[in-house]
Amino acid sequence: MTTHGFAHPEYLVDPAWVQSHREDADVVVLDIDTEAGYSRGHIPGAVMLLDNYERDSETGLVHTFPPERFAATCEALGIGDGTTVVVYDNNMSLSAARFWWVMNYNGHPNVKILDGGWRRWSGEGSPVSFDRAVINQDVIFTSHIDKSLIVEMEEVLAGCRLPDVVNWDTRTSGEYDGTVDRRGQRKGHVAGAAHLEWSDLMDRDTHRFKSPQEMHSILDSHGITPDKAIFAY
Repeated sequence: MTTHGFAHPEYLVDPAWVQSHREDADVVVLDIDTEAGYSRGHIPGAVMLLDNYERDSETGLVHTFPPERFAATCEALGIGDGTTVVVYDNNMSLSAARFWWVMNYNGHPNVKILDGGWRRWSGEGSPVSFDRAVINQDVIFTSHIDKSLIVEMEEVLAGCRLPDVVNWDTRTSGEYDGTVDRRGQRKGHVAGAAHLEWSDLMDRDTHRFKSPQEMHSILDSHGITPDKAIFAY
């Protein structure tokens, strides 16, 4: 696949890579979709993440799971310490990227996203299955929380006054300017935050990530540059 220019090209894979490795004993392919979406067709051997993926009932966030609970979730999906995880969705990699982050937060960086997700896989004529995957239950997952991947509120507040910090609001324009109400939450945004919706870095037609050159141009135009500490929300 063409990944020239990406700082970490190993984070993304294409259908050819998945097709070559999906039957490897140490690879688990995760489909993050609804039950109906999974039933309509999926990558052969893919595990439906929603079978075992529940959010914290109070916070709605997966990264707030106690380590032992997240470890149990991964083991139920056949993910062990030595597993290479390939994750995909049908939503421009929104859910896939979130799970990629949660895995890294729990100390498991061997995670890859199928660039283009289900739309690319099916559109390129790759094989499709309608069968439930057989999950390997003989695995052990050890969670090692990496707190360097999160930022505390005090740091965000301090960053509002520092020139070398940018708070990046990745939500929609309506959420940013307060015209959209999300579950009764307080409206508006972090004072001084740069607004760039996450989907602006994706190709809406192909569901693939835009090129590194396009991303750099878009990010630079919003003041989101590598010389600054970037706090995203």
